[in-house]
Amino acid sequence: MLMPKSGFLLLLCLCSTFALFAQQNISGKIKDAVNGRPIPGVTVRVPNTNRGTISDATGLYTLAVPTGTSTLVVSYTGYKTRTIKLTPTTSVLDLTLEEDFARLDEVVVTGLATNVKRSNLANAVATISNRQLNGVAPAQTFDAALNGKVPGALITSNSGAPGGGISVKMRGITSVFGNSQPLYVVDGVFFNNSSIPAGLNDVTGAATAGNPNNQDNPSSRIADLNPADIENIEILKGASAAAMYGAKAAAGVIIITTKKGKAGKTKISVNQELGFVKVRHLMGVRRFTAETAADLAGTADNPDPAVQAKRDAYKAQFNTAQSAGKIFDYEKEMYGETGQVLNTGISLSGGGEKTTFFLSGNRRQEEGIVKNTGYFNNSVRMNIDHKLSDRISLGVTTNYIYSSSDRGLTNNDNNGVTYGVALSSTPDFVDLHPNALGEYPRNPFAASNPLETRDKMNNNEQTNRFVGGTNLEIHLQQSDHSTTRFVGRGGVDYYNYKTAALFPRDLQFEENGLQGHSIQGNTNNINTNIGGFLVNTFTPNNNVSLTSTAGATLETGYMDNIVTAATNLVSGQSNLDASANTTTRQFRQKYRDNGLFIQEDLSLIDAITLSGGLRFDRSTNNGEYKKYYVFPKGSFSWNIAKMKFWNVSGVNNLKLRAAYGQSGNVPPYSSKFTGMLGSNIGGYPGVLVDNLQGNPDIKPERQTEFETGLDISVMDGRISLEASYYNKKIYDVLLRHALPGSTGYASEWKNSGDLKNQGIELGLTLIPVNTPNLKWSSTINWWRNRSKVTKLTIPAYAIGAFGNSLGTFYLEQGQPATQIKGIVGGALKLIGNSEPKFQMSFFNELTIYKNFSLRFLIHWKKGGDNINLTQLLTDAGATSFDYDDIVNGTKVGAYRPGAGDASIYVQDASYVRIREIGLYYNVPLKNTNTIKGIRFGVSANNFFTWTNYVGYDPEVSNFGSNTITTSQSRGSNGLSTGVDVTPFPASKRASFHVGLDF
Repeated sequence: MLMPKSGFLLLLCLCSTFALFAQQNISGKIKDAVNGRPIPGVTVRVPNTNRGTISDATGLYTLAVPTGTSTLVVSYTGYKTRTIKLTPTTSVLDLTLEEDFARLDEVVVTGLATNVKRSNLANAVATISNRQLNGVAPAQTFDAALNGKVPGALITSNSGAPGGGISVKMRGITSVFGNSQPLYVVDGVFFNNSSIPAGLNDVTGAATAGNPNNQDNPSSRIADLNPADIENIEILKGASAAAMYGAKAAAGVIIITTKKGKAGKTKISVNQELGFVKVRHLMGVRRFTAETAADLAGTADNPDPAVQAKRDAYKAQFNTAQSAGKIFDYEKEMYGETGQVLNTGISLSGGGEKTTFFLSGNRRQEEGIVKNTGYFNNSVRMNIDHKLSDRISLGVTTNYIYSSSDRGLTNNDNNGVTYGVALSSTPDFVDLHPNALGEYPRNPFAASNPLETRDKMNNNEQTNRFVGGTNLEIHLQQSDHSTTRFVGRGGVDYYNYKTAALFPRDLQFEENGLQGHSIQGNTNNINTNIGGFLVNTFTPNNNVSLTSTAGATLETGYMDNIVTAATNLVSGQSNLDASANTTTRQFRQKYRDNGLFIQEDLSLIDAITLSGGLRFDRSTNNGEYKKYYVFPKGSFSWNIAKMKFWNVSGVNNLKLRAAYGQSGNVPPYSSKFTGMLGSNIGGYPGVLVDNLQGNPDIKPERQTEFETGLDISVMDGRISLEASYYNKKIYDVLLRHALPGSTGYASEWKNSGDLKNQGIELGLTLIPVNTPNLKWSSTINWWRNRSKVTKLTIPAYAIGAFGNSLGTFYLEQGQPATQIKGIVGGALKLIGNSEPKFQMSFFNELTIYKNFSLRFLIHWKKGGDNINLTQLLTDAGATSFDYDDIVNGTKVGAYRPGAGDASIYVQDASYVRIREIGLYYNVPLKNTNTIKGIRFGVSANNFFTWTNYVGYDPEVSNFGSNTITTSQSRGSNGLSTGVDVTPFPASKRASFHVGLDF
C-alpha cells in the first residue's frame, strides 16, 4: 500500500524535528580581552571530533554540536586556549581570549602523528611563525630567511649569487662526509635539498689541486620554497626531539606547515614588493703609481735587462692610462650593479564548514649585483582540506615551482678564469673594455679578461618542480574516555633540474685551449614517502591522559644526473652536437628506507609528562641493508606551576625537563661499493676501477643526545626564560682514510671515529610595555657549541680547504672537530677554529597606536675563523687595497704574500648585523565592503654590518652546501665552513611593500 503524499510529508517533518532535537546550535562573538577587538580565524571545536568552525572577520561564529556535548575548545595562535563548559540550554556564547605572551598553549609536534602543548614540552623546539619569517623584511629565499632566528644553528651563506645557497648546521658538527644538513619536511612531504654541481670544474679546474670537493657554487633546492606560503616552522634541533625520524634526523628536522584555508567568506590578499639590491661590502683595490706599476715586473735593483725593459713598459703604460683618465676600479665595476627586485604575490582562501581551500601564486624577479646574473621564481600552491564526515578528514597540498637562476662564474679556480681570481692579479691601469667593434683586449696579467667572461659566458640553473602531499585522518572510535584515530600520510617531491654553462670559443682563456665549452646537465629526481599511524588516546579521568602511537614509514628516492661537456665549439653555437668533442658523465643513485616505530605519552594532572618511544630503521645504503637499527627516545617534563601546592601567583610557569634520544645518519650512496669509471682508449670502451674503495660492512653513523632545561614564565607570561643544555655524541663517524699503495687503492670508506658536541641555549622573551597605544615585545637568544673528536681509529689528517701551507681543517683525537691548523715557522700549528665562541640574536617589535609596527632583528656572531684565501690571491697578485700600507715600518706587500705563515689568512669572522628592519602601517578602514585591509611598509635586509673581517662577507663558505656525490666530485664535507675563495659577494637589499585584502 502506497503512503499518501500528505503522510510522506508529515514523516519528513517528524524526521527533521528529531534531527533538530539531536543537535544544539551555539553562536556568539569572540573578542580580545584587552582591547575588545573582534578576533577572526578563531577555531571553535568539539573535542576529539572533526566538528568545528572558525570565527569570521567580525569575530562571529555559529556551530551545531551533538546533543549532550559538555565542552568546547576555543583556540587561536597567540592566545590562550580556553575550554568552555556547556549546558543543555546554551545557545548564545560570547567569549574573550587573552593573549598568550609565553606561548604556553602553542601546540608543538612531538612525533610523526602526535603533539603537545608547549607548557608540557620536554624538548627545546624552536618555532618561527609566518609573521617572523616573512612579515618583517622578506629575504631572497626561504633558507636565507632563517638566519639569526634559530638558537643552536650556525647558518652560513655559501654564495651571494642570486638563487641562494645556504648551509645550516644544528648544534655543531654531526657528520664529516655524511649528510650534515637538516631534514626538511613540508606538510608531511620529505623535501629534497641537494645541491647539484653543473660541471664547471671542466673549465675552472677547481678540484684539480688542493681540495677535491665540489666547488661549482650550486644553489640549494630548499630555496625553491616560497616563504609567503608558510604558516609555521618547527625546528627539532637534536636527537632527543627528532628521534622519531630515525636515520634521517641526525642533523635535525625542520617541519614546515604551509597555509590553509579557513571557513567563511573568501579572502583575497595581494602583496607587492619593489626594491633593490646592492653589494654589501667591497674589499677595495690597490691604487697604483708609476713606480708601483713598474714594480710588477720586478724590483728596481734587478740587473736583468729584460726586467728593466718590462718595468719601463709598465711605467709607460700606467702614465698613458693616467693621462687618458683610464684608471679603473674593476672590483666596483664587476660587483657594483644595482639590481631591481620585483615580488608579486596573490592568495585566495576560504570555504565552507566541510571544505576549505588556500590558493596562492607568486612571481619573484631579482637582478644580481653582477651584470647578467639574476633569479626568477614562479610558484603556484593549492591546499584543500575536506571533511568527509565528522570522523573522516582529508587534506591535499600541491605546489608547482619554476625557477631560473643566472649565477655567473665565481669561487675558486686553478685556471684563472673566474671573475675574482682573474681580478686578483689585474692592476687598475689595464684597459679591459671592448673597442667600437665589440672586441675585448687580452688581459696580460691573467688567463682571462673578466669583463669579457662576464659579458659572453652563461651559467644558468632551471628547475621545474612538483611537490604534493596527502593527509588522511579517520576517527575509528571515540567515547567519553577513549579515541582511536588512523593517520595516513604520503607525499612526492619531483624535480627536473637543468644546468647550462656556455663559454664561447672566442673567450681569452678558450682561444689557446679547448676552443669553447658547452656544459649541459639534466637531472631528474623523485622522492616519495608514505606512512600509516594508529593513535589511541585514553583519558580515564581529568588527571590522566595516555597516548599510544604505532606506525610504519617507507621512503624511496631515485636520482639520474647526466652532464655532457662539449669542446671545440662551432663559433656562435651552444648545441652539444655543434662541437668536435663531447664527454658524457652519468650518475644515478637509488635508495629505499623503511621504518617502524612505537611511542607512548603519559600526562598526569596536566603537569607531568612522560614520553618514550622506539624507532626501527633500515636502508639500502647500509652495508647490511636488511638489518634494522634501533633508535630509542625518552623524555620527562614537570611543570611545577601547575601543581596544586603551587601558590606563587607571579610565576605561572616553572618547568623542569629532560630528554634523551638517538638518531642516525645513513652512509652516502655507493660508499659500500667500489666505483667503476668509464674509459675510452683508442676508441675502445671500457671501465676502470676507482681508487676509492667501498666498504661492504659500512654502518650508519649513530647519534645520542641528552638534553635538559628549565623554563620559567612570570607576570602572566610577560617575562619568559628558556634555558637548555645538551650533550650530543656521534659514534661510527664515516671517514675516508688513506691506504697503502700496494692495495691498488688510494683511500677507503670506514666508520673511523666519534665526535662530541656540548652546548647551551638561552632564550629570554620580554614584553616591557603593553598598553592600548604601545606594545613592545622583545626576544633575546644566546647560544654556543663546543665540539671535540673523542675517538679516531686512523691517524690525524687534514680535511677540507687547501692544505697545511694555507690553513686546513684538521681531524685529531682530543681536539675540536673545527680546529684549523697550518704551517707556521716550518711547523704544523693550531692557528684557528671555525666554530663561533657564541651567537646572539635580538628581535624587537613595537606596535604604536595599533597600526604602526616597527620590527628589527640584530644578530651577533662572536668568534669563528675563516680561511681568507681571497686576500691571499689579491696579495699574490699585488692588488690588495692595503698592499702599500706600512705596518711596523714594513710595507704590507713586502712580507704578507710569501711569509710562509698560514695564520696570516686565518682571520676572525665576528660580526654584528642588523639582519632585518621593517616599518609597517595598517591603514584604518571604516564602513568598507570591498577593501578589508591596506598595508604599507619599508624594509631592509643585511643593510648594516659591523665587522673587522676584510672579505666580502664573514658568513661565506665555498664548501658549505649539502652537495651530492657524483662521478665527477667527492661531494662536500661537514667541516669546511668559512673557506673564502673569491666568492660571489653578499648583497644588501631595501624594499617598499604594499598589501591589499579584499
